[in-house]
Amino acid sequence: MYPDLNDPVFLQHTMVQAHRAAIHEELIAAGLHEIGHPMLLSILCSTHDGVQCSQRELADRLHVTPPAIAVSLKSLEKSGYLRRERTEGDARRNHIILTDKGVIAMDGCATVITNVYARMMEGFSTEETQLLQQFRQRMIDNLKPNVAKERTETNCSNCL
Repeated sequence: MYPDLNDPVFLQHTMVQAHRAAIHEELIAAGLHEIGHPMLLSILCSTHDGVQCSQRELADRLHVTPPAIAVSLKSLEKSGYLRRERTEGDARRNHIILTDKGVIAMDGCATVITNVYARMMEGFSTEETQLLQQFRQRMIDNLKPNVAKERTETNCSNCL
């Protein structure tokens, strides 16, 4: 059976793929094609202001597993965009710190992300953009594990 092109699930998937392709295309044009995860680099921007963050904190912010972050960080470290320093008192914990090359790349990635978002939102009014943002946040909240658990518990208690 062919997918219904107007199905919300199919549309969401198509939008994510189109967004990913547009980001990749602009990264190539900006000479930042070796950045595998521009959002990760953008989140790391806080580290050059003296605030350091750990691998686990990055994983939590991006809603991915720490091993997934580890792969991206290893690649970015190898390319000279960041370095890791052990935390005093806890040898298991590393702080992720952007290098000068990483700060420059981060600025480029932020520009790419901003440009793609602006392109994606062309033709939307301010009100539509705000409404869309509220809907997206609600969807994110709905997908949080504790929300699903609360709904299941509520539904099960209603069944008794």
